[in-house]
Formats: sequence, structure tokens, C-alpha cells
Amino acid sequence: MKLKSSRPLGTVLAVSLLMALAGCSQAQTPKAGDATAGKAGGDRPAVLKGIEKHGFEVIGEFDAPGGLRGFAGVVGGQQPAAAYVTADGKHVVVGSLFDASGEDVGAAPLEKLVAKPMSERSWKKLDESAWVRDGRADAPRVVYTFSDANCPYCHRFWEAARPWVDAGKVQLRHVMVGVIREDSPAKAAAILTAPNPSAALLENERLFDRGGIKPVPSLTADVANKLDANQVLMIELGFQGTPGILFKDAQGMVQRRSGMPQGDDMTVVLGPR
Repeated sequence: MKLKSSRPLGTVLAVSLLMALAGCSQAQTPKAGDATAGKAGGDRPAVLKGIEKHGFEVIGEFDAPGGLRGFAGVVGGQQPAAAYVTADGKHVVVGSLFDASGEDVGAAPLEKLVAKPMSERSWKKLDESAWVRDGRADAPRVVYTFSDANCPYCHRFWEAARPWVDAGKVQLRHVMVGVIREDSPAKAAAILTAPNPSAALLENERLFDRGGIKPVPSLTADVANKLDANQVLMIELGFQGTPGILFKDAQGMVQRRSGMPQGDDMTVVLGPR
């Protein structure tokens, strides 16, 4: 469900596509091992400052063909992207650079320098957020979900996940936010401050059709700060509504789903049933 209001996610950088000439030597194509974080050091081209103003954050440099310099970065805090500076240092193109065989020469460096560190950082932030456990503590699979106590789609996801959770295969971690209705923060607070938050979450879901858990009369500063931090994290990770679901794929990379997973996508998110 969409937030009542959301903060801007920042300027989205327009992505250009630079095609390598067919005459480029394949011997110049960088391998995954050629990527080196921060290779440029203090020799970073001044032209990069122009794209940094548009939301491109430079993470590191990697070898690029044709006299170009390749830079791995992130657009808008979320999207890995490559930037290529021309030999004269006066121009930069953001996007994909292909060699004569159709291979994206920046794919492997982006994976090494940007995607994996971003994935690990996102998971760490989720682990440190204010979440409520739903399922066995020793479940082999952990799935995070940004949840609002009043969100019908969060409730549907909770219901649909019961076979996995009840079997001990999945632990859902509900990162509580209060964004849908006026009493959403107070209901989230009732869950977070309960003697047993997991039991309070269960109460809210079981009574959902009758209004859910009773909201607390007022929020303490501590709980209000936790809910604010959770909402900031939700937006930072690219969600504008609930549920926002995050899980790790077979390669250990964090994947995202906005809204209720449909059909076979449930097994992608939660694993084999």
C-alpha cells in the first residue's frame, strides 16, 4: 500500500548507452579480477564532479578499453552504474559499454565493486533496524518485510507465508512502519513495546479483520525515533509503500519485491515449500 506521503528519492541520472566499436580488441576487455577499488586515488578526473551533482556516487575505478577510464558507482543511492571518461578527460558517459562480442565490459567490475558491497550494507542496516520476529529463530531463511499494522497487503503476505513459517523454513522479520493511517504509528508502537512483540504481531494479524491490535495512547520519543528510522530506511531501499520485501538469492545477493508476491514468485521469495 502506498504511503500517504513520501520523500523524494533524489535525481535519477539519465543513462546513456555507449557502444564499443567493432574494431576494439577483445584482448582489452577487462576481466572480473582487473577491477580495483579506488584505483584512481587522488587522480580522479574533474569531469566526474559533473555527474556527481546529478546523483552519481563514484565507488572505485576499473580497467576499460579504448583509452577510456572506467568508474563504478551508484545512481540515486541504489542503482549500480558504470561511467566512462574519455581519453582527454573532458567528457564522461554513464551506461553500458559493449565489446565486439556483445559483452558488457563493466558488468563484472560493477558486481565486485558495487553490487556485493551494497547488498551487504543493505542487509546490515535491516538487521540493525527495529523489527519483530515471526517464525523460528533458527529458521534457515530470513526474509525482511516493511510492514504497517493497517496494511491489507502486508496481512495477505503474512497469511500466504504461513506454510513456510509454520514449517520452520522461514523467519519473517517485520520492520515496522506507521505510514498508512493516523493510528498506524500507535499500532506499530503497541507491537514494538509489548512484553512479547512476536505475540503482539500475531494478535494484530489474527484480529486484522476486526481492526487489529489496540493502539497505544501515545508514542514515546524512543519508539517514534525507531519508526522514523524504519521509514527512512524503507525509502532509502527503494520502497514507497508496504509491504516492501527483501531476501537473499542463491548467490547471497539481496533481492527486492514491492507489494504482495504473485504466483510462483512466492517460492522465489520464501524458497521451496
